[in-house]
Amino acid sequence: MSFIYNQPLKSLNTFGIEAKATRFAVFGSVATLVDLLKQATPETILILGGGSNLLFTKDFEGTVLKNEITGITLEKETTDHYFLKAGAGEVWHKLVMHCVAHNYQGIENLALIPGCVGAAPMQNIGAYGVELKDIFHELEAVEISTGRLHVFDLKACAFGYRESAFKNELKNKFIITSVTLRLNKKPVYNTSYGNIAAQLEADETGELSMRAIANAVIAIRSSKLPDPEKIGNAGSFFKNPEIGLEQFSELKKVYPNIVGHETGSSKMKVAAGWLIEQAGWKGKTFDNYGVHKNQALVLVNYGGASGKDILELSQKIIVSIRSQFNIELVREVNIY
Repeated sequence: MSFIYNQPLKSLNTFGIEAKATRFAVFGSVATLVDLLKQATPETILILGGGSNLLFTKDFEGTVLKNEITGITLEKETTDHYFLKAGAGEVWHKLVMHCVAHNYQGIENLALIPGCVGAAPMQNIGAYGVELKDIFHELEAVEISTGRLHVFDLKACAFGYRESAFKNELKNKFIITSVTLRLNKKPVYNTSYGNIAAQLEADETGELSMRAIANAVIAIRSSKLPDPEKIGNAGSFFKNPEIGLEQFSELKKVYPNIVGHETGSSKMKVAAGWLIEQAGWKGKTFDNYGVHKNQALVLVNYGGASGKDILELSQKIIVSIRSQFNIELVREVNIY
């Protein structure tokens, strides 16, 4: 396997940002990945899947490896569960719809999340009351320094809110090659979060099912979030911040309509989109970039903006929210 030099990355990141990689290669198997790692410097490796959770602010001076390991296989069954293994290069939404088609239950609330399977455990993706950790069994990952394949169970991944060991102590040490999910045979539907119940009623689907919930989530997300094929974006740019119950109570006196949910740890998770909208950022445009008109949580590139433009806008929003609410927003998108 040979490298491509000075590879343009615009088509490989959903923000559509102009950037180049010093060296670039694609791998479709663990064996090819191990071979490529022997030729690369570990400190300067970036793994690309769908390119949906990153922002390039400059050229990447190192090696970019694109993960195209695919395949979805049913590994085993028990009385209550299916264990489904997917290659890290599979498109996440394709995996969700595969599960819907085969009635592997528990993943339907995570429909239409952009990106590939390998990125899902990196940040413990979640939506509408479900997180990856709720259906996770194990993953396989190649150690960059040795080329050895390791298996990580739920505990080893140390999942948190949009967090995992792979964003912290194991960052830049492993490359995820497959993920195995534990999915239900007996449905336990989750329709309590967000507008799912209202959307189901509007859809008039009748009987509750995986497909009905997935379709409701797809409809909600499509109405709020711009299609990266049409407008450059990386989905939610910020995490929903967690604050203390006392601070939330004080804010509610000033902002009775503040949106928040208890986390079960004496904290409230506040909707970052609501904060940004209240601060007046929703729909604001600056030449060829800005904040999306339908979802304040999404920063957009209308065409030709630089990564530095988007980064500077995010910093202005962070300062604004800190000043108005005394809440510190944290970027969900990885900056390069």
